[in-house]
Amino acid sequence: MPVERILVVDDEEPIREIVCSMLQNASYQCEQACSGVEALATLRQDSNFQLVLTDLMMPELDGIGLLEIIKLQHPDLPVVMVTAVHDISVALAAIRNGAYDYLLKPFEREQLLAVVRRALEAHRLRVENRTYQSNLEALVDQRTKELRETIAELERSYDVTLEALGDALDLKDAETEGHSKRVTAFTIQIARAMGLDQQTLRALARGAFLHDIGKMAIPDAILRKPYPLNAEEKNVVQEHSFLGYRMLKKIPFLADAADIVYCHQEHWDGTGYPRQLKGNEIPLGARIFAVADTLDAITSDRPYRAARSVDAAREEITAWSGRQFDPFVVNVFLSIPPSVWQELHNTINSQNERFCYSEHL
Repeated sequence: MPVERILVVDDEEPIREIVCSMLQNASYQCEQACSGVEALATLRQDSNFQLVLTDLMMPELDGIGLLEIIKLQHPDLPVVMVTAVHDISVALAAIRNGAYDYLLKPFEREQLLAVVRRALEAHRLRVENRTYQSNLEALVDQRTKELRETIAELERSYDVTLEALGDALDLKDAETEGHSKRVTAFTIQIARAMGLDQQTLRALARGAFLHDIGKMAIPDAILRKPYPLNAEEKNVVQEHSFLGYRMLKKIPFLADAADIVYCHQEHWDGTGYPRQLKGNEIPLGARIFAVADTLDAITSDRPYRAARSVDAAREEITAWSGRQFDPFVVNVFLSIPPSVWQELHNTINSQNERFCYSEHL
C-alpha cells in the first residue's frame, strides 16, 4: 500500500520537527515548508500529497492565504489548520472557507493522528468518488457511442429492407418502374428547401419511398389491366392508400411514414381520397409528396404518353395550387431551379439498382 504523504507547514522549525516525528512514527511520509510561499513552491514541484497541515499565523503568506490558493489549485487536497486557542474564531472561519479541520496548540500525539486519519480518509473518498464519476462518464460515453452505432446499423438494415420492398413493388407495377426512387429524391429536395430537420427528412423519405406499398395487395388483373378501369376497379385501386397504411402502422420505426402513405392521395381542397382531408388536416409530408409525385408523373414516360418537360410540370402544379396542392409547398417547389429537377431525374435513372434513398438525406 503506498505511503501517504503529508506537507507540514510552520515557520517554527522545532514545531515542524516534532509534528513530522509524530507522523513518521505512525508510518506517514512528511515534507516540511517554513512558510506558505515555500509550501506553494513545493506543491508546484510535486503535487502528490494527500494532506497539508499548516500553521495559521505565519509571515509573508499565512494559513488562510495558503488555504485559499490550495483550494483553487488543488481542490481535492485537504487542509488542516493548526492554531492557538486565542485564534479559534479565525480557525472556524477557515473551516467555513474550505479547511477540513483544525488542531489547537498544544495538542497530543493521539489528537494529531486522529485528525490526520480523518482528513486522509476524506481525501481518499473524495479521490475515489471523482475517479468513479470520471469512469462512469467514460462508460456512459462509450455505451452511448455503442448505442448510436447500433441504432445506425439498425437504420441501415431498415433502409435495405425498405429498398427491397420498393424493388418488389416495381416488379409488380412495371408501369411505374423507378417512380418510388425518383419521387423520394424529389420529396427530400422540397423538404430540405423548407428547412425541415434530419429526423423529419428520414420519415418523409420512407413514406415517399413506400407510398404505393399498398398496391402489393391489389390483384394483378386490375393493376396490370391494359385498358381503362371501371368504377369498381378504380375503387379497388384507391384502397391501396389504406392497405399500405395498415401494413406499416404496426411497425414502430415506420409510424410517421405510415401517415404519409395513408394520406398521399388527399387534395388540399378536400377532393382527394380515402378520407377527403382538407388543408392542414393533411400531414405536411403528404402535402410535400403530392407535389413531388405530380412532378415525376409529368416528367416520366408512360405507356400512353411521352414524358413532358419540367417547365410543363411547373405550369401544371402552379395551375392546381390551392386545389390539389398546398400553395406554400408549391411556392417552395417553384423556388428551386428547374435544372435541379432534371439533374435529379437523370441521376436516379442512371443509378438503377445502386440507388439508396438514405444517401440523399
